[in-house]
Amino acid sequence: MIPRLDAAALAAGDAESLKALGEAATGVGFATVHNTALSAARVKEAIETYRAFFHLPEAQKRAVDMARTGSNRGWGAPGSEQVDPDANPDYKQFFDVGFQLPEGHLLGGKRFYAPNLWPDDPAFKGVISKYYDDALSVAKRLLTAIARSIGADPAHFDGAFETPMALLRGNFYPARPDWAGAKDFGIATHTDYGCLTLLATDGSPGLEVRKRGGGWIPVSAPPGEFIINFGEMLEFWTGGQVKATPHRVVGGLAERISIPLFFNPTYDTNVAPEGTGEVMLAGDHLSARFEETYVHLKVKS
Repeated sequence: MIPRLDAAALAAGDAESLKALGEAATGVGFATVHNTALSAARVKEAIETYRAFFHLPEAQKRAVDMARTGSNRGWGAPGSEQVDPDANPDYKQFFDVGFQLPEGHLLGGKRFYAPNLWPDDPAFKGVISKYYDDALSVAKRLLTAIARSIGADPAHFDGAFETPMALLRGNFYPARPDWAGAKDFGIATHTDYGCLTLLATDGSPGLEVRKRGGGWIPVSAPPGEFIINFGEMLEFWTGGQVKATPHRVVGGLAERISIPLFFNPTYDTNVAPEGTGEVMLAGDHLSARFEETYVHLKVKS
């Protein structure tokens, strides 16, 4: 079962809500959350901002094509990402923006802090930048609740997200193409690479979560509610206590917009389990996974 949780109750330390979150984090790996600082109107505004961009002529989108960069900023064309090496590249489009460091920062040369690429329309940058900032705040509060829910110090993750490798993505899943076969997906089966994913959607069905015993659970949420799930980095950071769960989007008869925020710590954060004496830098993990996934980075690596 995928629980529906009240973000305000989690922040207030409500025991029943925290118990449900802990069971989700250590079990099914997914939950839905409502009553956050991001209203339905704000989410709808961001969804329609992305939708307008994705419906532009391809020539206009090519002006901010990430394939001409060495990073993951800007537009990703259909076929530019392959999350499952046994499937074909995903047929979705997407648009990525990330955290911007001040000029001269020591981490400024890392691809996770590359300059954002923006379309000519200034309204796009205004809406998406503000949404990004507010989604970061929502994710930080949820991560504190997750720590409490698994019996860790609520401040366990504090200090690790000062300059987060947090990526906001707009996903555009068109109606499933007529040519699509058994190896074609909007996004193929995968686990998220980082810590916490805060996912807004337009309410359309499409996301499926793999059950622990096999089979799939459909999950959706209307604008203003969020789907959250936990990534590989959080799983090993917590010594396997939190679970990263495989999921996918096969695609259906209608287009679908989703907006995940992939909330990840600062590049040089050690995310190895406490007490092991091991070192695993967050940025090294993401680098390896990105180079397996983004087609333009595979070519350059």
